[in-house]
Amino acid sequence: MSKDLVLDVAGLTVGYGDIGVLYDVGLTAWSGSVTAVFGANGAGKTTLLSAIAGLIPSRSGTVTLNGTDITKKRAHVRAAAGIGSVQEGKRVFHKRTVEENLRLGGYTLPRSERKAALDKAYDRFPVLADRRTAKAGSLSGGQQQMLAIAQALMPRPQVLLLDEPSAGLAPIIVTELLNSIAVLKSEGMAIVLVEQLIGQAMTVTDHVVALQQGRVVIDSPASEVDGDRLHAAYLGEPIRAGAR
Repeated sequence: MSKDLVLDVAGLTVGYGDIGVLYDVGLTAWSGSVTAVFGANGAGKTTLLSAIAGLIPSRSGTVTLNGTDITKKRAHVRAAAGIGSVQEGKRVFHKRTVEENLRLGGYTLPRSERKAALDKAYDRFPVLADRRTAKAGSLSGGQQQMLAIAQALMPRPQVLLLDEPSAGLAPIIVTELLNSIAVLKSEGMAIVLVEQLIGQAMTVTDHVVALQQGRVVIDSPASEVDGDRLHAAYLGEPIRAGAR
């Protein structure tokens, strides 16, 4: 199956006030592929996803979705155009039921398409179908993360941004989560994954971007990544020259 370029980020520079966070950062996300973003705490990974989603402005650079420049578009416009985002921390509406959360995620869909999107969410995550009338706050951490992902998928985005989806989850739940990501990839979804668990994430990753102090130090197909360089980037250590 041929892969199409869905997301193209080029020369992105972002900061807060006088403090720079990202410098000339680029990445691509292709249909049916996972682009993983690794780096030490404070490297700028979450800021990168937030800038792509339009939650924070960029100082320079471009964000292009399916060939359309959306750099100046606000977050809700980017979401409607096809950017789905799951922020760190299992952000769901705790006092609403599972089904209410999903319906809120799909509120931009035409009424005629909402039931099909809901059925698809339950097919992807059967545990949510079993708990559809339960309050989201009563779910386990892993179930809440799956609900957050299912909610982001309701409007059928072209690219899915995942920020630390494994945070706080038991190892067996992390495995289930990665299996779900693999299924989404097989369905043709373009995914940008920020993750601390490098070994586990690499099992579903096609391309690696590593950040160090807001700059790209690795940009390589996963199969060609130099393990020593990746480990150094994760620890925030100086990157030796000459390897990818």
